[in-house]
Amino acid sequence: MAPPPAPAASPRSLSGLLPFVRPYRGRIALAVLFLVLAAGATLVFPIALRGLIDQGLAADEQGRRVLALREHFLGLFAVAVALGLFSAARFYMVSWIGERVTADLRSAVYSHVISQSPEFFETTQTGEVLSRLTTDTTLVQTVVGSQFSLGLRNAVMGVGALAMLVFTHPYVMSLVLAAVVGVVLPAMVFGRRVRRLSRASQDRVADSSAIAAEVLNAIPVVQSYTGEPRESRRFAQATDHAFHTGVRRTRARAVLVAFVIIANAAILLWGLYRGAQAVMAGQLSAGQLGQAALYVIIFAGAVAVLGEVYGDLLRAAGATERLMELLAARSPVASPDKPVAARPAVGGSCVAFRGVTFHYPSRPATAALQDFELEVKPGETVALVGPSGAGKSTVFSLLLRFYDPARGRVDIDGVPIRDLGLHDLRGRIGLVSQDPVVFSASAMENIRYGRPAASDEEVVAAARAAFAHDFIQALPEGYASFLGERGVRLSGGQRQRIAIARAMLKNPPLLLLDEATSALDAQSERMVQAALASAMRDRTTLVIAHRLSTVQQADRIVVMDHGRIVEQGRHETLVAAGGLYARLAALQFLD
Repeated sequence: MAPPPAPAASPRSLSGLLPFVRPYRGRIALAVLFLVLAAGATLVFPIALRGLIDQGLAADEQGRRVLALREHFLGLFAVAVALGLFSAARFYMVSWIGERVTADLRSAVYSHVISQSPEFFETTQTGEVLSRLTTDTTLVQTVVGSQFSLGLRNAVMGVGALAMLVFTHPYVMSLVLAAVVGVVLPAMVFGRRVRRLSRASQDRVADSSAIAAEVLNAIPVVQSYTGEPRESRRFAQATDHAFHTGVRRTRARAVLVAFVIIANAAILLWGLYRGAQAVMAGQLSAGQLGQAALYVIIFAGAVAVLGEVYGDLLRAAGATERLMELLAARSPVASPDKPVAARPAVGGSCVAFRGVTFHYPSRPATAALQDFELEVKPGETVALVGPSGAGKSTVFSLLLRFYDPARGRVDIDGVPIRDLGLHDLRGRIGLVSQDPVVFSASAMENIRYGRPAASDEEVVAAARAAFAHDFIQALPEGYASFLGERGVRLSGGQRQRIAIARAMLKNPPLLLLDEATSALDAQSERMVQAALASAMRDRTTLVIAHRLSTVQQADRIVVMDHGRIVEQGRHETLVAAGGLYARLAALQFLD
């Protein structure tokens, strides 16, 4: 099914860049000054040329003619030098502003996106965000760093050329201005179609980027299901769609460019024709004709360049609008204006869920948790078990405040987590997930991610406690070894122990273990279990596990089903009770 047509952006959308441009007002003022000086030098050139023709070539004596020519050529050269210097200064200042504004914009968008709650990523594809961070910001950089300056320079030159025509040849100016109106108005009308197609083209490129990002992050699955041909076809279809949209945009811009160039050539030739008639009638000198011709050329060239720049402005307006949409997104989860200071946790944190009901935004009709009540004492190890979809991972998501419950509240150390700053709350929690994240960095930096200010000695101590020191030392460069994208150079058990070392280095009072051993072989599981036992000392621990053999030693096992607690107790008690836990245990232990 074809995507819906993109809304038309307008050059007014570029006003969203003002907060990023405003801090560099001083440099912008210098750029404008050099721009005006360069435009002024260009406008002085026809005057110097008129003097060369009427005075240098018209002198009676050969000697006086040579001197006059020398003086006028030196004057023309001085104008050219001034034009070159002012243009170079303008180019440098404007390019610097473009690079700086683009870097600030890219950083602002990235910082804003990574602060969004998971709800944002339920509806926004990662590939589309990457496309906006790269393709769209590059378009903005092109406009801010060159095209806008080029457009402003040609606007100044065009207005200046018209003003000089008013001063020197008012009749010619009135005729030229009337002709220009006949060029600009149709170009503006046609530009609206270019604007719509520009936005649509950028959206289609983002669609193909989203597909590529999704597939590249799942290469093993794609290849295991021999899905390469299907994915290649899907990507080819997306890029083909982007190609056809881009061709329509290019066709529209080509027609616009052809119209502007032809119309401007007609204006120029018509102006020269009228000027030649005036010279023949004795109403103008040859120098005045040359001056008028140059001003008409400058004006026509300015109009042509402005037509090109306008097309680029439309593309940048669409890119800016897409970036502003990202910046306008507001996370439903945010730190309070006046956060409460967290109480110190001694021997682990106290956790309490009080009457919590929660629906995922993408599944509003199904409650992930329903009237959920749970209290965990400091230092206690509590295991959450139950069938898939029972709400176990939701407990972790609410504790980390990735979402807020519709009803009820979650407390940590006696304080509602809504009243805590997000950094303060999450700084008290360590998470070890089923699929541990390993960054494209060294082993040292991956572990240090848990506490960036930690010393090398503290990192090594955390690795020893997580039983990761030996295999890290065996790597080619030890702790300085690059682990590859997503830790591809490590086994599953090694990645898991890196994640545990990271959590231990953070040393939080509350530890969340989400299926930390479910995907490991027996030998790796024993190593990871030993690391987890070390990590769980002197802190509160919540464990999610489908493999019940891993939670038999927990202080308490909480059995969940359909978002509710159906039973809880020790392993032996729950098996004897003959409920859901006993049935799950029987299935696993019989196997």
